[in-house]
Amino acid sequence: MSQLLDHELLVRLGALPVEARLPMLGNVAGKHRSPHRGSSVEFAEYRKYVAGDDTRRLDWKAYARSDRYYIKEFEADTNLRAYFVVDNSGSMKFADKGMAKIQYARRIVAHLAYLLINQGDAAGLSVCKEKLHIEIPPRRRPAHLQLINQTLESLEPEGETGLIQALHDVAEKVGQRAVIVILSDLFCDTAALGDALQHLRYRKHDVCVFHLMDPQEIQFQFDRPHRFVDMEDNTVLVVEPNLIADEYQLALQEFLANARQACHGIHADYQLVTTDTPLEPLLRDFLLNRLPKKGKR
Repeated sequence: MSQLLDHELLVRLGALPVEARLPMLGNVAGKHRSPHRGSSVEFAEYRKYVAGDDTRRLDWKAYARSDRYYIKEFEADTNLRAYFVVDNSGSMKFADKGMAKIQYARRIVAHLAYLLINQGDAAGLSVCKEKLHIEIPPRRRPAHLQLINQTLESLEPEGETGLIQALHDVAEKVGQRAVIVILSDLFCDTAALGDALQHLRYRKHDVCVFHLMDPQEIQFQFDRPHRFVDMEDNTVLVVEPNLIADEYQLALQEFLANARQACHGIHADYQLVTTDTPLEPLLRDFLLNRLPKKGKR
């Protein structure tokens, strides 16, 4: 088993399914709601009979009540495809008070991909730096996990982020509805991010965003002058942190609010996560929050 995986954690999470919030389209029978009607055991609705319909689906009780022919329709269940989009730009290797953001992203993807494939669904991986440079199509085979984990372990963050274009590329390349899980610090233009997320939603994808930040990026606690280096374009800035702390916090809060709004604007599943957060409660809450609400499906 990959070093990215915690076997005991997987056992504890194993009873929780990975659910889609939107109807999915797949090519094998599965457990997720489809936009098409089928013949599973869960009743969906009635519609009027038209010539050519299967007469075995006629509801004779409805006919007895109304003297009209009605067909029973049921939910068609299908399998789920999940694409994990990992930002591998330079800023993702930053680590101060938590583990490196790329390492935290690796662990989230590895565990969710395992749970997906273990329940019979498909997981794939897309990795971007300046552009989308690694694409592993989703597969349902257990052996596929090894390829995903080996790729995750080999990632070396560098360069500027190409997340925006990568998301547009994913929106165009992924033809069928899927769950798109984005793992990034979102250090990009938030207006452009909103447009990219809108593109994904227009293609009817179910979007989840793990917004990864080191605790120091949130707290900005320094007690002496520092030399700050941009890990994407190598820009250098020497400053007294105490003199800019208030301005930094205002800019940070505006950035976080804009990123959150870009996600909420398309009803994406958005989570701001610091890299010192224990993985188990994060994943458990993520899975629980995606379960169908009582009385809905």
